[in-house]
Amino acid sequence: MALDRDHVLRSAAALLTRKSTATMDEVAKAAGISRATLHRHFAGRDALVRALEQLGIAECEGALDRARPEEGPAVEAVRRLIREIQPAAGLLSFLYGENQLWEGDGPHEGWQRLDARIGALFQRGQRAGEFRIDLSPVWLTEALYGLIASCAWATLDGRVASRDFPTMIAELLLGGALRREEP
Repeated sequence: MALDRDHVLRSAAALLTRKSTATMDEVAKAAGISRATLHRHFAGRDALVRALEQLGIAECEGALDRARPEEGPAVEAVRRLIREIQPAAGLLSFLYGENQLWEGDGPHEGWQRLDARIGALFQRGQRAGEFRIDLSPVWLTEALYGLIASCAWATLDGRVASRDFPTMIAELLLGGALRREEP
């Protein structure tokens, strides 16, 4: 019987999102496989986290593609992106806090691609006069990631309703990013 790698990764992501300190034994149990089988496919936690990173990047790139960030007003494109990324928010919140991904030679090129695409969206909004120009696109991108992770944790903890996820993130981010007329 072949191992369903996607099932194992999604099971691991669901568990690690709720319990970031879960052991490989707990991950194997959540996936319905033996620890030995898990270790045959992922030599250890580092290999598993790197595979989850690849999944997270793919999920984000798919969300960006579906959100069509180059179309329409930038404000609406940001709202679409938040809605599209919500299903992957739990995985992203886990990855956002996983220090090993940010150590060493710098971030994975997939994160750099995502940063560039999201940053370009904020830059487009700045050029169109929709967003403040005193906040860099890099900072707005990082703020978006942070809000997604925070809202995912609050949702998983039951402190925030899942249906409110897109509105809460968009309103806080855009309320601080929108350009205001000078008095």
